[in-house]
Amino acid sequence: MSLSHDTQDAVQARLARDREAVERALDTFLPPVDAPPAAMRLKYDGEPPRPLHDAMRHSVFGGGKRLRPILVLAAAEVAGGAPETVLPAACAVELIHTYSLVHDDLPAMDDSPTRRGRPACHVLYGDAVAVLAGDALHAYAFELLARNAEIPGIAVTRVVRAIGELASAIGSGGMVGGQVLDLLAAGTQVAAADVRNIHRLKTGALLRACVRIGGILGGAPADTLDALSRYGDEVGLAFQIVDDILDVVGEQGKLGKGTGSDAAQAKITFPLVFGLADSRRLAREATERAVGALEPLGGRGRWLRDLAVFLLSRDR
Repeated sequence: MSLSHDTQDAVQARLARDREAVERALDTFLPPVDAPPAAMRLKYDGEPPRPLHDAMRHSVFGGGKRLRPILVLAAAEVAGGAPETVLPAACAVELIHTYSLVHDDLPAMDDSPTRRGRPACHVLYGDAVAVLAGDALHAYAFELLARNAEIPGIAVTRVVRAIGELASAIGSGGMVGGQVLDLLAAGTQVAAADVRNIHRLKTGALLRACVRIGGILGGAPADTLDALSRYGDEVGLAFQIVDDILDVVGEQGKLGKGTGSDAAQAKITFPLVFGLADSRRLAREATERAVGALEPLGGRGRWLRDLAVFLLSRDR
C-alpha cells in the first residue's frame, strides 16, 4: 500500500497543521512555569529548586507526533463535529500518553535516560518529581476531558461516555495492564497470541480510545462508531508493529531515541517473535483491515485512510 507523492505531501501538510493546533492548545491549557513560593519548591539531591509545572511542560513539549490528539480531531470530523470543539479532549489524551512515557522512562520501568532526543524527566528532576509530574498530567487529563462539557453543542452525556472510554482504555484492562504484561514477559518465550495481546493493551487500547472519544463527542451514530472502533484496533496494531521494526532498523536521529533498546531490555516485540519480514507483512495486513473498516464511511473516511497508509510508510 502506498500514497501518491501529492497525497503524501497533503497528509504531511495536514499533520503539521493539526499538530500546530494541538501544540497551541496544550500551551494554553497547561499550568504556567511560574515558580511557586520558596517554601513550596522541591529539591532533589541538592539540585536547585525545580517546580512541578516545569517538569510537566518539559515532558509535554519534548516533541512527538501528536498522533493521538490528531486521531481525536479526525474522528470528530468523521462524526460531523467541528474538530476545534474537541481540542480539550484531544489534549487530554496527549497528556495521558505523556504521563505514561514519563513513568516508562523511570529506572524501575525501562530505565531510559532520554526521551525524544532530550534528557528524560527523571534525569532532570529526579525520580520523585517525575512520578508526581506523571501523576499530575494523568489527573489534569481528566479535568480537560470534563471541560469538553463547556463547549456549546456537546452534550454532557457524550462527555461522560468519553471519560469512561479513556478510563477504561488506560487501566488494568488496557494500557497499564499491557505495561505489566510487557514487564513480566521480558526475557521469556511467549506465543504469537501473547505478543499481540500485550501490544493490543499497551499501545492499541489508547489509540482505539482516541477515535472512539472523537466519534462520541462528535455525535457519531452506532454504525459510524463501530467503523471507527475497528479502524482504531487495526491502526493501533500496525502502529506498534512498525514502531518495533524501527527500533531494529530505524535511524536514531529520526527517532529521537536510541535504536536497539527493546533488544537490550529483552522486550517482547513483533520482530523478535515473528522476524522482520513477517512483521512487515502483519503491519501491512493490519493497515489493509483498517482501511477496509472505513469503507462504510465513504468519503468521510478518506483522511483516516490516508493517515493509516502514511503511518505504515514510516518503515521505509
